[in-house]
Amino acid sequence: MAIPRFGEIAVIGVFDSGSGGLTVMRALEHALPTESFIYLGDHGNAPYGNRSPADIYGLTLRGIERLFGLGCSLVIIACNTAAATGLRQLQQTWLPHKYPQHRVIGIIVPMIEAITGMPWEAEAAPMPPSDGNPALHVAVCATQHTVNTGAYVTEIAKRAPAIRVSQQACPELAKMIDDDAGDDAIRPFVRAYVDELLARQHDVPDVCILACTHYPLIEHLFREALPPQVKLLTQGEVTAASLRRYLTRHPRFSAAPSSEAPPATVYLTTGDPRHVSAVAGRFYGRVVAFQGIA
Repeated sequence: MAIPRFGEIAVIGVFDSGSGGLTVMRALEHALPTESFIYLGDHGNAPYGNRSPADIYGLTLRGIERLFGLGCSLVIIACNTAAATGLRQLQQTWLPHKYPQHRVIGIIVPMIEAITGMPWEAEAAPMPPSDGNPALHVAVCATQHTVNTGAYVTEIAKRAPAIRVSQQACPELAKMIDDDAGDDAIRPFVRAYVDELLARQHDVPDVCILACTHYPLIEHLFREALPPQVKLLTQGEVTAASLRRYLTRHPRFSAAPSSEAPPATVYLTTGDPRHVSAVAGRFYGRVVAFQGIA
């Protein structure tokens, strides 16, 4: 099946190592119904978390270049592992020299923006630090790889150093979700991770960031395990709201509404499109048909 071309219409690329980014894609489509998107899941090389930083960076560049070649001038990295490992490096070195008119943004800084109030442009250029809310205590639940990079700790500290951040690795959850484990199987793991997080603290966090695109599927289990006063933030809705503001500031990346070219989304995978399509509905909330890309 041929990959549709969008001609002169602006199209936004969304890149992920697999299917988790579909929870972000779903929120983007809902918040921006007049935009067109190409989603590329690198299922053929997933999972990224088991790879070296150099491998992750190389695969991320390759995926972004594919999306650029399909007509995307703005790409969102909807993968915490890829964004945490190399987004700042590619923004500061690779992109300005090879694709100076294109932009790549990620899903980590929109969460930082929501916590600190600093704008998305801070992802591409340093911003003056803010005091933020000095009493705020933020918990980050993520994969082991994302925790190891310290990306959330570093980026929050750059913008609002007074905010206290606690991290909790949840190494089993993403694989269990990929394997379609039920709530009864996953619930004890979520409870154990939350209990471990709380046991290390002198107080209850004010906010908990679910810093993995798989976790919206088990948000209700985190809600059960956390104290009721803890506010939960998931990446899809936060990223969508931030992208909407970004496109307002940078309209050249946005598609002008046109009856002649209605918005559309194309789903591509480097893996087996039949298998990916069969499992994607759990992340997306509806059936989607992926096409293979070499």
